[in-house]
Amino acid sequence: MKKKFAFLWLVLTLAITVSAEKREIHILSVNDMHAQIGVFPQLAALIDSLRAVDPSLLVFSAGDNRTGNPLNDKNEIPGYPMVALMNQVGFNGSTLGNHEFDVHSLQRLIGLSNFRYICANVFSTDSAGIRTVPYQVFDVAGLKVGVIGVIQLGAQGTPSTHPDNLKGIWFTPALDEISKYEWLSKQCDVTILLSHLGYPDDQEMARIFPWFDLIIGGHTHTQLKGDEVVNGVLITQNKNKFGRVTYTTITLEDGKIIDRKAEYIDIKKYPNKNPLVEAMVEHFSEDPKFKRVLATAETPFEAREELGCMMCDAFMNETGAEIAVENPGGVRLDSHPAGEITVRDVLEMDPFDNNAVILELTGEEILRMMMTYCNNILVSFPYVGGMKCELTLDKTNPTRIKSVQLLTPSGKKFDMKRKYRVVTNNYITATSKIPEGAAQTLNVQTTDLIIQYLEKQKWVDYQGVRRLEIINK
Repeated sequence: MKKKFAFLWLVLTLAITVSAEKREIHILSVNDMHAQIGVFPQLAALIDSLRAVDPSLLVFSAGDNRTGNPLNDKNEIPGYPMVALMNQVGFNGSTLGNHEFDVHSLQRLIGLSNFRYICANVFSTDSAGIRTVPYQVFDVAGLKVGVIGVIQLGAQGTPSTHPDNLKGIWFTPALDEISKYEWLSKQCDVTILLSHLGYPDDQEMARIFPWFDLIIGGHTHTQLKGDEVVNGVLITQNKNKFGRVTYTTITLEDGKIIDRKAEYIDIKKYPNKNPLVEAMVEHFSEDPKFKRVLATAETPFEAREELGCMMCDAFMNETGAEIAVENPGGVRLDSHPAGEITVRDVLEMDPFDNNAVILELTGEEILRMMMTYCNNILVSFPYVGGMKCELTLDKTNPTRIKSVQLLTPSGKKFDMKRKYRVVTNNYITATSKIPEGAAQTLNVQTTDLIIQYLEKQKWVDYQGVRRLEIINK
């Protein structure tokens, strides 16, 4: 009898031990990689080391995998190098970022990807062929991990890309779509939002949907610390272009989450490289046309506005226009060192294949175009050439513009009634108010104008050049 009770005690003890066993789910996530293929050898080596410990490691991207590196964006299949590298290192899924729509290769790239694109608020016609899933459930050694994906929408109800890139594609608010999938949290051990909404909206999603356990964010390039928990939901995000990657550990006990921890890794300083992936990157980097030197920068470009002013001068110089306008989001380099400026530098600076557009506008119409483009938001106000702008900010909300005064380069008041020959890009004309029929497309890309300008100049110096003056009243 004693032996029988001893056996039962042992069985019960084992049952309690098994039921109380802790389990861990490990996730490596990236956001806004923007085609930085050169970091993939280190990323691959890190993933190799993590999967050697946990073969069930999940790897996700929160979108904007492309745009920013001509080695990727100007490939025969635009965007293919990033897809090939993501396939090789074993991504499990990605949501769509607004820059995934920058060229018309997304349909083909989705077909070439070994992972699913998870995005609940994007839809397309059969001919557009944007094949996504709203959610996906992953089996992690018997644990179910549910992932829902969403993409940001701007004021027009579409992601921030050229409207021409969205033919046959439509979107719904992320809030509406997420609401449909609360049932997923009841069927999964862990529920994740893979978000390209931006950090402020991710915080709002956490407040509205506390049934998420983790939000993997992107879009605003916000470097978080790892302890950002809103309404019980852990939120992660890094700077763009592989500022860092995130390693998240979720610990469960008896089917309940007892701990969540996010660690940020400086992947560019990771000491090891995967040789096969390194060879792939070298293959994609072989094209010599990108290395051609166009001019020399006498001093470093230390701000986007300096680069934007140079671009505007190039547009005017090559078209004979009096005024140039360039959207700040169209300048994709933050800085550039003194020294050689190559074709690759220009294509990284201005990667969107925008066409130059000429308009005949009065001063009033120029101001209306710029203000409707930026929607009175300071960070979106365009860079300019052939003029200066005084921006008075709203005291109660210094991110918003209260009024704008246009000035000549010498600082005199602008003639608001006179007509000017204005050059800009077709993204600005498609997303702002201009007189009907005013835009004349030149059928030349803005990058070509910059390349031509630099080749003629040979030497450039824009250090300290500013044409936007901020006034706080």
